[in-house]
Amino acid sequence: MTLFKKLFLLFFIATTLHTFGQENASNPLAATSNTDVRMKYMDLGGAYLNDFYIDGAYMATPKLKLKYEVHYWNSNLVGVNQNGFESIHFKPIYFPLAGEWGQWKYKLALGIEWIMEFGNPASGQGCPEDTIFCTSPGTGSDQLAPLVGLSLVAPKGTVFIPLFQQFFSYNGQTVNITAMRLIAIQSFKKGAWGKLDFIVPFDWENDVVPATAEIQFGKMFSSRIGAYVDGLFGVGGDKPYEWGVGAGLRISY
Repeated sequence: MTLFKKLFLLFFIATTLHTFGQENASNPLAATSNTDVRMKYMDLGGAYLNDFYIDGAYMATPKLKLKYEVHYWNSNLVGVNQNGFESIHFKPIYFPLAGEWGQWKYKLALGIEWIMEFGNPASGQGCPEDTIFCTSPGTGSDQLAPLVGLSLVAPKGTVFIPLFQQFFSYNGQTVNITAMRLIAIQSFKKGAWGKLDFIVPFDWENDVVPATAEIQFGKMFSSRIGAYVDGLFGVGGDKPYEWGVGAGLRISY
């Protein structure tokens, strides 16, 4: 084998390992920097809701991850087609502890999410009748939501992420929601992956549990570009939607 072929082989192996050996950005606790452009369609049972949003993350330091989302919606929930910006999410996540427990790897995460809804009028000012934001599909409030999570990597590479998050409002409608979330991610050959995401929120103000489940299949085509599709399912008697589909384009950097 010539020197050129050896160097090319080493370069190919290194590129492959970088592309497919890094953490999956579909794990909210992964140490990755990426920007995803996403859309979701949800069947509300006689109406629909489209959610178009940017879902990104930036590793500020090896132990500090900054996540962000910007949501734009389109719906006919009130009988006519409406659209507008819904919310901005900003979520710093700190990783204070990581290590191994036998053959398992673990990483602890602590964070807080700040949610600002565009449809939430200032406290005491009411809601102008000539704005579509009054019928925004959000909660009608600005919120803070501390969280704690654990990323567990099994010996065969399956990743389990249990998360606990408490949402409460500081402006607008009263929100008091305790959400439990369990994610499982399995990597496959050639940069492909599958993900299960089960969310159970307990809405104490309205005494409902609008649980959902999502299935995701995706593939990284290079170290920087990937894509995926989502299947969405409402669960239980208080489900927020019947079913839905989604798609996303991922840019890693």
